[in-house]
Amino acid sequence: MGKRVLITGGGSGIGKAMAESFAAEGARVLVTDMNERALGSCPDTWLKAAGDASDPVHMREVFALIESQWGGIDVVCANAGIAGPTALIEDVEPEDFRRCVAVNLEGAFLAAKYAAPMMKAQKSGVIVITSSNAGLYGFPNRAPYASAKWAVLGLMKTLAMELGPYGIRANAIAPGCVEGPRIDGVIEREAKAKGTTPEIIRAGYQAGVSMRSFVTARDVASMAVFLASDGARLVSGQVIAVDGHTENPDPKV
Repeated sequence: MGKRVLITGGGSGIGKAMAESFAAEGARVLVTDMNERALGSCPDTWLKAAGDASDPVHMREVFALIESQWGGIDVVCANAGIAGPTALIEDVEPEDFRRCVAVNLEGAFLAAKYAAPMMKAQKSGVIVITSSNAGLYGFPNRAPYASAKWAVLGLMKTLAMELGPYGIRANAIAPGCVEGPRIDGVIEREAKAKGTTPEIIRAGYQAGVSMRSFVTARDVASMAVFLASDGARLVSGQVIAVDGHTENPDPKV
């Protein structure tokens, strides 16, 4: 593959799986993450940059590193995100809403903003934004997260329109529930809010999916690798759900 790939939020979870999958294809990888311990667990063959993807100063530094080390960028996976609070809308604190939107939406904006000039100069590139099926259906008790994940789809569609004439593609992946600590925490908080058990909430989520299963970080990573490949050379402006087909995004449990 030999591509030059940036993954924000690449120290763990979906981002790390993306980095591993691209590296396995021969790509050069740079991962950013706020969690320095998570970055420390990543292979020494990867470039690493600790910092907040929603911080313009940090992202300028990341792209300065890309310019100095690689001279350009082929693939940007704008993956950094946080779950945000689990609460009814009247109980969400404004600062928590703003923080969730900043990381999930502004982080993707900054990655695209600084990648665009490099990609335009070389007349090629791929931008993949991690959204969520919450960005397709909404998500009760998760207004900040759902709002941000809807918004990144508008950003992606606009990038596809602006950058397409330069040979640059933009797409989004909308995962369903992804196995791991983040969804475990969401389920526990929702169970507490509804006065039930995490097992009942989890079963309700699975019942709303045709394949009755959560997805894995590797499932999402495989889609990112495909979208960056020549096999997807005319795939742009699309939202690809990797969720086992969501039938009912709000099972009543």
